[in-house]
Amino acid sequence: MTSLPPQPLSPLDGRYKASVQPLGEYLSEAGLNRARVQVEVEWLIYLTDHSMFGSSPLEAAQKESLRALYTEFSQADIDWLAEKEAVTRHDVKAVEYLVRHRLDELGLASIAELTHIACTSEDINNLSYALTVSLAVREVWLPAYRGVIAELTRQAQAFRADAMLSRTHGQPATPTTMGRELAVTAWRLRRIETQIEGTEYLGKFSGATGTFAAHVAADPEASWTTISQEFVESLGLTWNPLTTQIESHDWQAELYNRVSHANRVLHNLATDIWTYISIGYFRQIPVAGATGSSTMPHKINPIRFENAEANLELSSALLDSLAATLVTSRLQRDLTDSTTQRNIGVGLGHSLLALDNLARGLREIDLDRDALAYDLDHNWEVLAEAIQTVIRAEVVAGRSSIDDPYAMLKDLTRGKRIGRDDLVSFVEKLDIGDAAKARLVALTPATYVGLADELVDRLPQA
Repeated sequence: MTSLPPQPLSPLDGRYKASVQPLGEYLSEAGLNRARVQVEVEWLIYLTDHSMFGSSPLEAAQKESLRALYTEFSQADIDWLAEKEAVTRHDVKAVEYLVRHRLDELGLASIAELTHIACTSEDINNLSYALTVSLAVREVWLPAYRGVIAELTRQAQAFRADAMLSRTHGQPATPTTMGRELAVTAWRLRRIETQIEGTEYLGKFSGATGTFAAHVAADPEASWTTISQEFVESLGLTWNPLTTQIESHDWQAELYNRVSHANRVLHNLATDIWTYISIGYFRQIPVAGATGSSTMPHKINPIRFENAEANLELSSALLDSLAATLVTSRLQRDLTDSTTQRNIGVGLGHSLLALDNLARGLREIDLDRDALAYDLDHNWEVLAEAIQTVIRAEVVAGRSSIDDPYAMLKDLTRGKRIGRDDLVSFVEKLDIGDAAKARLVALTPATYVGLADELVDRLPQA
């Protein structure tokens, strides 16, 4: 048997590459290195802008040329870094050498020694991860997440008045509407969206153990905490003043826990829609040319929701692990976070793939109103709740003397199928007021939905 040519090990880089590729712009090794170059360059510019260590401000054209090192980061830079890291065996050192090399080419060798000055690798890394993760979430993951919420919101409005039988514990229960049920999930997802949007992306820039020791040794008169804060905030991040060698990663744990929470709500959505399809409430719209089964031609399988379910589980497993492990670092620093953080893209990637499948799956289903009506019409016993509640209200109002209405309805309906005629006959014999009796006689499972329709309006429009 011949060997295969080099193959991707992860399905995210193989079978599902097209669905998750946008994350690679930020959370790949190349995306991380581009951000590292950005931090190194911006630190150079900050130092020279403030004439630190006797330097002089650069001209506008020189700054533009420097910034082009990351704004025009290319495959040639990726290859250069790979070759250099093979020698240095240190990824951030390779980035430092790249910047120094480009300074020579730009005629800026005079400021070469400012490259990476007073920095530990983690000063560069933590800011780079904060930049790349924030962009990946804001530019890629959140838009896909909002797309699912928007489709749910659309369907919630479209199906807001479509009564259906509820199932609590899998058994027939007080009716609702399909739109209201979808609105419940959309509401949950929107709350988590707000939490994720409010994530603080923290950064530190304080040297080998977070004490600014080298900084003070090099320039005792500088206000290093102010400089650090200004620099971190200039990158659009929140400054963390108290750290060890590493930024403590608490913001990452908070973010990944929130995304994992979102995953689990989405997982609940996937299993519920799968169940609604299974019992016939949703029809699947055939896709031309698609095959449901290799042997059963009639089948349309709910594969979008099954794929989403599995990928959400994988994503949460990884993100939960990241959140649990990143908050611990032995004493002033250990290296466990280094390899762990390289899997951020994998965790978010499985979630993004699930979002893609959910969005597609939701667009490929349609409500079967006949199936909803059939179930409602064959479960009149669900009106027992309404009847016993009305009787109790009549007793309190002094219009009835019935003792223990709940037990009365339990005897009539528990474990039994009751039709409309049975209930009407029962209600007409009740010792209650005429108005209450008329309301109950007119009630049907399809109209026993309370405020379900108007509750959908509580959901903000997409």
